[in-house]
Amino acid sequence: MRIMGIDYGDSRVGIAVSDPMGWTAQGLETITEKKQEKVFERLLELIKLYNVEKIVVGFPKNMNGTIGPRGELTHKFVENLRQKTDIEIVLWDERLTTVAAHRMLNETNVRGKKRKQVVDTVAAGYILQGYLDSLKLNRD
Repeated sequence: MRIMGIDYGDSRVGIAVSDPMGWTAQGLETITEKKQEKVFERLLELIKLYNVEKIVVGFPKNMNGTIGPRGELTHKFVENLRQKTDIEIVLWDERLTTVAAHRMLNETNVRGKKRKQVVDTVAAGYILQGYLDSLKLNRD
């Protein structure tokens, strides 16, 4: 079963997908389309292409666990996505995933324009890998 990870942002949407066994997350792409309908169109193409059976969307919470404006926007995005597909959608706490993505990009010396192009894809990979790891823990 393939699972898709999504890091939703105002101007970019990072996408990752699991391997067919559901063990590892691979960054796939960053959607830079501004119009939400175009974002959904691309998501649906990727869902079909990779035979995705579940979607994990990073859900931003404040450090104290409350939901702020960014979380509300993500919740609205998820509700709109649910209207376009019947695939199960899971919200996953994404606190510090973007920080981790930036740290990894620093360690690999990715800078400038290239960094901006990949940080959301890397964050989506962290979101999805966290979810996959939690499934593995529950199986063991």
